[in-house]
Amino acid sequence: MNNTLYQDALALLQQLISIQSFSREEAGTAEAIAQFLQARGVEIHRKEHNVWAFNKHYNPALPTVLLNSHHDTVKPHPSWTFDPFTPTVQNDKLIGLGSNDAGGCLVSLIATFLHFYERQDLTYNLVLAATAEEEISGRNGIELVYPELGDMEFAIVGEPTQMHLAVAEKGLMVLDCLAHGQGGHAAREEGVNAIHEALPDIEWFRTFRFPKESSFLGPIKMSVTIIQAGTQHNVVPDQCKFTVDVRMTDAYQPEEVLSIIREHVKSEVTPRSTRLRPSSIDQNHPIVQSGIKLGRNLYGSPTTSDQALLNIPSVKVGPGDSARSHTADEFIYLSELEEGIALYIQLLTPVITA
Repeated sequence: MNNTLYQDALALLQQLISIQSFSREEAGTAEAIAQFLQARGVEIHRKEHNVWAFNKHYNPALPTVLLNSHHDTVKPHPSWTFDPFTPTVQNDKLIGLGSNDAGGCLVSLIATFLHFYERQDLTYNLVLAATAEEEISGRNGIELVYPELGDMEFAIVGEPTQMHLAVAEKGLMVLDCLAHGQGGHAAREEGVNAIHEALPDIEWFRTFRFPKESSFLGPIKMSVTIIQAGTQHNVVPDQCKFTVDVRMTDAYQPEEVLSIIREHVKSEVTPRSTRLRPSSIDQNHPIVQSGIKLGRNLYGSPTTSDQALLNIPSVKVGPGDSARSHTADEFIYLSELEEGIALYIQLLTPVITA
């Protein structure tokens, strides 16, 4: 690997850390990424806070690979002991907000894109997309620009996985449920308590097991996480609202899951969205086989990323460790960054070169 790629990637990551880029506030980091690419002769495209580019010798007759990661961050945890916006190097650590999630992945993918950018012997095109609003699953990130990227065969989504391959990822569906009762005075035998009406449904969500399970992701997981009912102690509540967090697997489509739930519970069930879909990629896919040959492990990821908004096969892989994401004093090891660039290049080379 050309050491310049690593040094430039590190400098860009340090610059990104220094720019506040909470979700929906990514204008500064979008501009930094655009300038970084343009300074290296890359023609870029922009929409809202998203930046994308195609390889120099793009050939419409060839299939295309998407290289995607995000440049928005969550807000810093209150217990930070460092300034989250001052990139700080201590020995092998680079400390700063977004260093691990997902700045290290993003700059490593940018370096990988530049490595292949001018080559004329590629059997695939490359499109690099640095996108916004991933942390809030917003509609003005990858979902907004996806139609602009053309037909794509598969994607590499950069998230911190210690460079192992997440070949399946759980989707997310949040349900707002409403159980109905009838109001009355709590001192008398009046009304129908909506809380009592909700209890059998809540217990069903706790105990039900979907018949089909995913080989990598296991069973669908449903958790009742919020309950709201009642206005005062002496009034029988006529409504009980509760929220269910549903982590879906590739064994079912969201619409199937929703249909099964509605068949079994009495409460009204309204999904906030069915857009964050589970994803998977065939273990025989060339990019997965390339990873196996490099000694990388395959696993199923319980966390949601922009993979959920892609309708093509994708693999989630990148430097860093998911356990450090959204934590105080977030960091990435410099050695992880260097290794990440090298492994991305090695992962792609047998797949996209003649």
